[in-house]
Amino acid sequence: MKKKILIISGGISKERIISIDTGKQVAKELRRNGYLVKICEPDKNFLSITKNFKPQIIFNALHGQFGEDGYIQSILETIGIPYTHSGVISSATAMDKEISKRIFKKNKILTPKYFLYTFNKTNKKLISEINKRLGFPVVIKPINEGSSVNVFICTRKSLFSKLRLLKDYKKVLIEQFIPGREIQAAIIGKKKLGAIELKPKRKFYDYQAKYNSKAKTEHIIPVDLSKKDYRKLMNITLKAHKLIGCRGVTRSDFKFYKGKFFLLEINTQPGMTKLSLVPEISSYVGINFINLIKLILEDASINK
Repeated sequence: MKKKILIISGGISKERIISIDTGKQVAKELRRNGYLVKICEPDKNFLSITKNFKPQIIFNALHGQFGEDGYIQSILETIGIPYTHSGVISSATAMDKEISKRIFKKNKILTPKYFLYTFNKTNKKLISEINKRLGFPVVIKPINEGSSVNVFICTRKSLFSKLRLLKDYKKVLIEQFIPGREIQAAIIGKKKLGAIELKPKRKFYDYQAKYNSKAKTEHIIPVDLSKKDYRKLMNITLKAHKLIGCRGVTRSDFKFYKGKFFLLEINTQPGMTKLSLVPEISSYVGINFINLIKLILEDASINK
């Protein structure tokens, strides 16, 4: 009997379009390899669709808020069907950039210095705090978005105009800007998958650089690192994966500067589109797209 896989994609986050693309790519590959696949939205019809379709595994292809922050995972737990990627607590922890950074710091993983901003400081006081604690330029970002949504590198001159764009968020992370090379590394299950370096034509690897082919970000694999540095990178990546309690596939984003790796964040729902990094890393190490998907599905079965 053919295995039934229900894919949840879409959703209401700012990453909806990417999620739909991920769902379509995964579904296409599964169908090509003999699986029975149904795609659905995480809406009011989700539970009835699940009940009628009776999938063996649910593939979570959601990105962003409500998809990788523990919300949909808490619903999936009540259904009792194995689902892919990380669970409730680990998803919520990884999605909250402040909580995850606290864990990194406590466990001696380098991460850029930061503080939280809640739009209650005068301009003069905020400038003074940045000068004292971080220095310019700084990175500002919501604490609970993915795919570099609403992330900006700010000088003193551009800070307040960019902060106004984030006024709808309750909290904003103001983070030390680390120059250097952009390197991302992936884990599958408890195994080190590999790494890739990115050279964006834009200021940094932002949303456009990730998902717009016209942005022409250069992907470099294998990464030009010494064996010692590469081992260090992958060890940190696996350590972060385990500390957060992740399962399935994760991708960690680093800056490599003056011989040190700074962990920016860990992503529990990496994209699976044509421009996504985990499938590219996987392909380089000899695991094609369908086998990567199978590994993710197997991990879901094991961990239920």
